[in-house]
Amino acid sequence: MKPYAESCDQNRDPILAVLREEFTACRTILEIGSGTGQHAVYFARHLPHLDWQTSDCREYHTGILAWLEEAGLPNVRPPLALDVRRNAWPTQEFDGVFSANTVHIMGWEEVEAMFAGIDRILAARGRFCLYGPFNYQGRYTSDSNERFDQWLKARDPRSGIRNFEDLDALARAAGMRLLQDHAMPANNRTLVWEKDG
Repeated sequence: MKPYAESCDQNRDPILAVLREEFTACRTILEIGSGTGQHAVYFARHLPHLDWQTSDCREYHTGILAWLEEAGLPNVRPPLALDVRRNAWPTQEFDGVFSANTVHIMGWEEVEAMFAGIDRILAARGRFCLYGPFNYQGRYTSDSNERFDQWLKARDPRSGIRNFEDLDALARAAGMRLLQDHAMPANNRTLVWEKDG
């Protein structure tokens, strides 16, 4: 039985609209934290010009493979084992990176490791699209995000909604500049950075 996350069905079309715009010139995409595999299948089906590489910790691979095998798409790849601090990053260069709902469930050291890893594998002029809830100047953008942040921290004190400014500082240290900050439904955003040429 395939794993299923309702949130993936709820946010996939707004995210797809952003990726259509931001990944127009891209060909190879690394998805960090593929989770159930639902996003990979949906985006690869609707963006056939992309070669979509899934990745996640090994315990999620069976579920991701179930979605990939059912879809039978030629442009989505079996998952790489990628725990951002523990596993070796791919040696391949990618011209796009996508990650959804990951940085708020990681500890800050993992967030730093993710941006450092992206620095190594993202091609010049490549784009990194990061979806999720973010704070701005240390402030929540909604009451629901504040409640979500409290729930996250009760579950794991190392996690929590991240400040945009802190993420942007990591991106700049990795040679990326902010291109877009897309407003998304349900108080989420998609941040888009481009690697320096």
